[in-house]
Amino acid sequence: MFTDTYWMTQALELAKRAAQMGEVPVGAVIVRNDRLIATAHNLRQTDANPIAHAEILAIQSAARQTGDWRLTDTALYVTLEPCSMCAGAILLARIPRLIYATKDPKSGAVDTLFNLLSDQRLNHQAEIRSGVMWQESRELLQSFFRQRRENKVESCRSG
Repeated sequence: MFTDTYWMTQALELAKRAAQMGEVPVGAVIVRNDRLIATAHNLRQTDANPIAHAEILAIQSAARQTGDWRLTDTALYVTLEPCSMCAGAILLARIPRLIYATKDPKSGAVDTLFNLLSDQRLNHQAEIRSGVMWQESRELLQSFFRQRRENKVESCRSG
């Protein structure tokens, strides 16, 4: 049986791939019965698509793979706390378990700003585990945004 750390490592590899493409480094994997059924990373810049978040893309892929929009008995591993859009998609897909690495202070909708996945007024809730490999995820994000700022300063100087 694989551990949460094992699956988060897979998500972090996808996040690194996103960073290499110039995307915000967020990766996601969906697992059912200890089997990987979908993977994705952010593609907002690449696809010029504001909703091409790793979670959304992984959910779409998992639904295609399983032939069912209901992703019951699955777990979603993601390197950054989901935003409200992604939290809504998690609920709509009936994903019962979310594991994420690091909190998102600007748009986190699972613990930080909102707690959509535990809201009893909604027709579905999900178990949440946070902090799995949070340091690695945070360092990857910080490094990405540091590099982006440095590149911006350099282009301003040479422009």
